[in-house]
Order: sequence, then structure tokens, then C-alpha cells
Amino acid sequence: MAASVSGLVLGAMLSVAWATMDKPNIIFIAVDDLGWNDVGWVNPDIISPNLNKLAKAGIVLDQYYVQPVCTPSRTAWMTGMYPYRLGMQHLVILPASPACVPTNQTFLPQIFKKNGYSTHALGKWHLGMCNWECTPTYRGFDSFLGFWQGGEDHYTKQVAGGYDFRNGTVLDKSANGTYSSYQMADRMEQIIHNVGGLEPIFMYAAFQNVHEPMQAPQKYLDMYPNIKNSNRKHLSAMVTATDDAVGRLVAALDKKGITNNTLIIFSADNGGWTTFGGNNYPLRGGKVSIFEGGTRVAGFVNGPESILNKKGDKFEGLMHAVDWFPTLMSAAGLNYTDNNQDGMSQWEAINSRGPAQREEIIYNMDLGPQPLQGRAAIRMGDYKLIDGFPGLYEGWVKPDTVDASQQFEDADYLNYETIAAKLPQGPGNFTFQKYLFNLKDDPTEHHNLYLSHFEIAQKLEKRLKEVQQATYRPPFYPPADPKGQPSNNGGNWEPGWC
Repeated sequence: MAASVSGLVLGAMLSVAWATMDKPNIIFIAVDDLGWNDVGWVNPDIISPNLNKLAKAGIVLDQYYVQPVCTPSRTAWMTGMYPYRLGMQHLVILPASPACVPTNQTFLPQIFKKNGYSTHALGKWHLGMCNWECTPTYRGFDSFLGFWQGGEDHYTKQVAGGYDFRNGTVLDKSANGTYSSYQMADRMEQIIHNVGGLEPIFMYAAFQNVHEPMQAPQKYLDMYPNIKNSNRKHLSAMVTATDDAVGRLVAALDKKGITNNTLIIFSADNGGWTTFGGNNYPLRGGKVSIFEGGTRVAGFVNGPESILNKKGDKFEGLMHAVDWFPTLMSAAGLNYTDNNQDGMSQWEAINSRGPAQREEIIYNMDLGPQPLQGRAAIRMGDYKLIDGFPGLYEGWVKPDTVDASQQFEDADYLNYETIAAKLPQGPGNFTFQKYLFNLKDDPTEHHNLYLSHFEIAQKLEKRLKEVQQATYRPPFYPPADPKGQPSNNGGNWEPGWC
């Protein structure tokens, strides 16, 4: 009888295994603060051969949008919901702030895990850490190697006075001294070697590169001898370091023999931060703005012919970060629907180059005080309305005109208010203005049509108001709590104080 029961259990296990083996591995690569003009397939001055090859052999997302800063974009990826609906639209979660994405929201890896996937996160989290329930392994990931805050020293893992690096839930002091992209590559190889082929993988590889502080191994800096601006030189080197890590990932997939069942997603989390060497030219603005340079970003999908049709092309349909949740469900063949989500599955449209599922995106909606990343904007079809303050950066910055004098202390890198006060074009120098652009005719936002096309502007204003009344939630942006300071936690960033 025992043998019979054992046989039934084994049979059930094999059935589950066979049911999941045909599901594709999905690897979501996120690069922090990567500008539109910071990738080799747009700007040949950037050395990124591995990413170029993946983009050229895949499908480049030409009209792909995210949020103007990082926590909101990551919120959109993980929930399929616009951050303004969750109170997560104002800047980012700062160190010692008792905030995280509401724990009653279902995260993307939770659904993958329920459907037989092995789920892994590595690199940057930045979705909350004051409570254990906010952290990655409590939100659907089987494993996590990385840091919880928004950025840190790429070598020492120090941020805002504390050490921040974890292996799962355990503080990992052995990470001190190793460059961040090397750790990412090591971990990706480890996951592929240990798990690949046994069960489908969902991997969220969130690089800290190219986020400040500007650090890169010397061998990468030496690849850019003609760049004189320090920030631009370092950022370019950090892109190439990331590219090498992606190359190691692809080699690991090939060695394991699972490339032909792996889908790779590539995305920036916001536009390039021009203060720290990022570049979005010819787009207007950058990170911390709702102009195109802060929100229209580099992205692509790569996969084998068995998964992805008509490779080596562009998808020119409108797509937003919220769409990844349902799109990846479709790509994996999972039957999951959440009618409360804002995301729409773009899988069929991407594969067929057919019409996009959406004609509208909300860039942001932050109606509280000091919306430094931009107050509110909407796109409907070809037209875009910006209602009020557009964010900290509003110009068109060429790579060779980055202001080398705009240097900031490391402690400032997450303090947007401090940076705003130091910039020549601080918020006090902006007017509360309304803009209307035709992005088909004017993708670089040079011509404000608000007065000449007032009826169209009114239509977009009406729609923005409808969205506000139906789904808007004021920002949840609590001040720092002294209980969370590393000085109270052995010099480390620890949860459990909110």
C-alpha cells in the first residue's frame, strides 16, 4: 500500500513537472537610470555589443513608457497598476521612510510561483523595507540577492550611513568589495546553472548600474578615452559593464541548453539622469520629469522563434510599464486576469506588429505639494497634455554638453529636494504651465500647441479629470522615522520598525 501511495505521489510530481516544463523561462532585465541615448543601438558611441545583438535579433519597443523615477516604475512592473492609484507616485521611497507598496497588492512573481515557476530577484529592490512583509522573499520571490534601498556604493554596499546587502533575508557582509555588475553576473550564472532545465524560471535582474554613485572598474573607463566629462565617462563605462554581465547571462543560457525556451525582457526604469551623466537626446528632459526624456525609454523583447514571432523589427505601438504584468502572463501561457489592473496584454500585438492594445497612458498624477518629478500628464493617441509643473529637467541635453560643474555629494543622490535647490533651473524658476504636443509630428516636444489646439487640449484635460475622480489616491510619502536609522540597528539597514 505504501509503495502504491508513493507511486501516486511520484506520478503527481512528474505530472506537475511535465506541465511546467513547456513554459518559457522569463528574464526581466532592468537597468537603473538608463537614458534613451545611452544604448548602442541608438548611440554608436556606447559600447554594448551584447545588448545590441539581443535588441537587433529581438523586437525593439519604440513607444515604450515608464514612470519618471524608479520606485513608481517598479511599482508598475510588479502590480500592473499605475502608481498614482496606490499612493506611490511621489518621487521614491527614501531611506528610513516607513513606506512600501501596499502589501495587499499581488506582485507579479506571486502568480509565477503559483504556476510552478522558480522565482528569483537580484540587485535593486526599492519597493519598501521597513517591514519584513515589504521585502522580496515575502512578495513572491524564492530567492533574493541584492539591496533594499534605492542605491548604494557599488563596492562597499553603504548607503545613507548603513550597510545594505542581503542574501535572502540574511545580511551578507561578504558582498563588500565586489563591484555590483560582477555580483549580478555571478548570481545570474548561478541561478541558470542550478535551476535551469528543472523548472521554469522567472528572474528579475534589477541592475544598480547606471545609477549614481558614478563608479566603474578602470578597464571600462579605459574604453572611453575621448569622453572628458567625468560623469558621462563613468556612465558610459557602467553601461559597458552591464553589457558584459548580460553577455555572461546569455552564455550561461547557451551552456545550459535553455536559450531556445527563454524570453528576455529589457527595460530602463526611467529616463537618464542628466545631472549624473545620463542622456536622452534628442528627447526633451530626463529623469525627474514627465517630458519624453524622463519617461520614454529603451526596451526590447528577445526570444526564440518558438516564442517570439517576426524578430528583428520594431513594435511601434504604445506600451507602458503597467502592461508587463498581463503581457508576461500571456507570454507564459498563464490564465490570469485581474480586472483591477491598468495593464493590458500586449503579447499578441508585439508578436504580430498589430495595433497596440492601448491608445492612452498616464505619465503621472501627483496633485500634492512639490511634485518635483512632474504633476500630471496624459497621452491620447498622438497628443500629449502636461498639466502644470513638468519636473526638474526641461531642456535638450547633448552628450558632449553635460555640465561638469553639476557635482553633488553622495548623500544627495536620493535627495531630490536638495538637488532641485542646487540646480539653476530649480522649481522656483518654472511656471505652472500647460503644454500640448503632437508627438507624431513633434516627438522632441519643441512646439507647445496648447493655445492653437485648445479644443484638443480641453479633451485631454477632461479625460485627466475623469481619471483623477475615478482612481486617484494622494501620495503616501511619510518622513523618515528615527527608528529605522542604521545607528539603531548595528550600522545596517534592517526591517521591523514600521
